Amino acid sequence: MRVVSGIQPTGSLHLGNLLGAILRWVRMQDEAECLFFLADLHALTVNSDPAQLRTQVRDMAAALIASGIDPARSTLFAQSAVPAHSELAWLLQCTARMGWLSRMTQFKDKAGKNRESSSVGLFTYPVLQAADILLYRASHVPVGEDQKQHIELARDIAVKFNTDFDTDLLVPPEPFIGGGAAARVMSLRDGSAKMSKSDPSDMSRINLTDDNDLIAQKIRKARTDPEPLPENVALLEGRAEARNLVGIMAAVQGRSVEQLLAEHAGQGFGAFKPALADALVALISPIRSRLQQLRADPAALDAHLVAGAERARELSAPTLLAAQQAVGLR
Repeated sequence: MRVVSGIQPTGSLHLGNLLGAILRWVRMQDEAECLFFLADLHALTVNSDPAQLRTQVRDMAAALIASGIDPARSTLFAQSAVPAHSELAWLLQCTARMGWLSRMTQFKDKAGKNRESSSVGLFTYPVLQAADILLYRASHVPVGEDQKQHIELARDIAVKFNTDFDTDLLVPPEPFIGGGAAARVMSLRDGSAKMSKSDPSDMSRINLTDDNDLIAQKIRKARTDPEPLPENVALLEGRAEARNLVGIMAAVQGRSVEQLLAEHAGQGFGAFKPALADALVALISPIRSRLQQLRADPAALDAHLVAGAERARELSAPTLLAAQQAVGLR
């Protein structure tokens, strides 16, 4: 089983990234062959400063390694260091259909009312995302609810390419359900919105670089309600902020929400928040320390990325060559 996943190197990692994806990636390393890439080509679909982008690629690599991604067990690389991603993406753009891309909800969300002035890259990036996956003949892709449509598109593109050119080269990927549960972490200021690095309020998220006092302060000021914690999950319905904090605690401690409520039922957030802050400090403090050490040695980070890119190029070359042959380019 081969698993492929990527993350854009824009901004710093936060608790939502850690609990929603990265720690799941860490656990996957024990279950499958894993390739994790820094999606710097995808990052070009938003305005970016070239020097800043180069720095963010290295910083994101450091954050992933600090969180538990092991370059000795997984292939960690920058997407742009493997030209086959872009080359296969063009072949697949000639396979995908405008109607398919027009229905992609993320483009509609990101483009908003500025659809006509959006870049072509923003419109077609799901095809590059399909190339990222299909290039390595990945059997599985870890995805959240907001990415399932993209996996369906990758499957459609693979099937059409195989049908058009009478081949079984491209493997339609399946969503990966291993690696344990992934938490859906919401904003500390609005329980109906995902925790995001693009939120203008830094108090809405816990960054992996936040010190212990700042973590405690953010949890203390996190929005809640005056009601005590209930005995069962059903009674959290309609209490988005309360559900979010309980869910975070459960994910950090590796317990179910039911188990957590059984222990804290009847407790107010004045008592629950300090316990949550302590749990987050225990989780993030060693990651932050390791991140600082890694950032102090950029040459070592670059060496990991170079080695990962070499491995990725070796794995991708046969698929790209076969795809080129299938369409008549070689």
